Amino acid sequence: MTAVHPGPVLPRPRGPLSAAVVRILREEPGRASFPLPGEPEPFGEDLHLALYTLYELHYQGFTEADPEWEWDPALIAFRTVLERTFLAALRAGIPGGDDVGSTVDELLVEPADARGVTHFLRDEAEWWQLREYLMLRSLYHLKEADPHAWVLPRLRGRAKAALVAVEFDEFGGGSAERMHSQLYADLLAGAGLDPGYLAYLDQTPAVALATVNMMSLFGLHRALRGALVGHFAAAEITTAPSAARMALALERLGADPACVFFYTEHIEADAVHEQVLRHEVLGDLLAREPGLAADVVLGVQATEFLEQRLGEHLLGRWRAGHSALV
Repeated sequence: MTAVHPGPVLPRPRGPLSAAVVRILREEPGRASFPLPGEPEPFGEDLHLALYTLYELHYQGFTEADPEWEWDPALIAFRTVLERTFLAALRAGIPGGDDVGSTVDELLVEPADARGVTHFLRDEAEWWQLREYLMLRSLYHLKEADPHAWVLPRLRGRAKAALVAVEFDEFGGGSAERMHSQLYADLLAGAGLDPGYLAYLDQTPAVALATVNMMSLFGLHRALRGALVGHFAAAEITTAPSAARMALALERLGADPACVFFYTEHIEADAVHEQVLRHEVLGDLLAREPGLAADVVLGVQATEFLEQRLGEHLLGRWRAGHSALV
């Protein structure tokens, strides 16, 4: 018999914007008025928790929030201001351009002296640091591939068919037990952590929430379909080597086999997905819509930009002996 878990609950606010969102979502839809957002910090805790909470209405929702809030006009207008603030900051933080080939090729070569988060976890981390990493990554992996599914109705032809093939793998090839989101829940349980959906939302800092918010932003806007595909390609290209390092990190620390399996599953799968996304999805998309090249570059570069910010946060906190969680 399938276990039934209670739905997600609204998070603890981190400022006036997220406090207003949490308060209003407990009210009856259509009667509340959202505050003027002003000029919030584009990468701040308050904006990203507010945005994450609003986006979650399109996924699993919250037990205290009426489902009718999902497309409430006042809510969408409020969210749009936050989105524009975030997107403008992303554009300002990257070099931009429209050379997709060179941008993607740069992802294929890892510098010999690279020392990122997964290198640290493989070689130096203690168990508590690895557990923190697993916790904050749960915000994406427990909804793995869901944000990318939004782009499917926006594609055509070979690009659409190829991306569906990748998503089919992400969703377990038709087997619920093999869905990557379920494999991550198994990983969390194997690590002695809570496998519940959004269990660690209150502990996850904005620098990690931003990586998931970016996916939702790109996925929910047809105008940003190129950016979503660019992001997905960047993620698949860089996953296999980082997953290999994570598997070694978990083995070094004697983790449960379910923890290791999640990452070994991604080593082979994402190596294949990378080829499909580069040649089938990107190739066909840009042949049909060459004007999307700059948006594809945006998706690739924004992914790298946010992952770099996250890596700096994690390594800075951990090397100082501090927790990287909120």
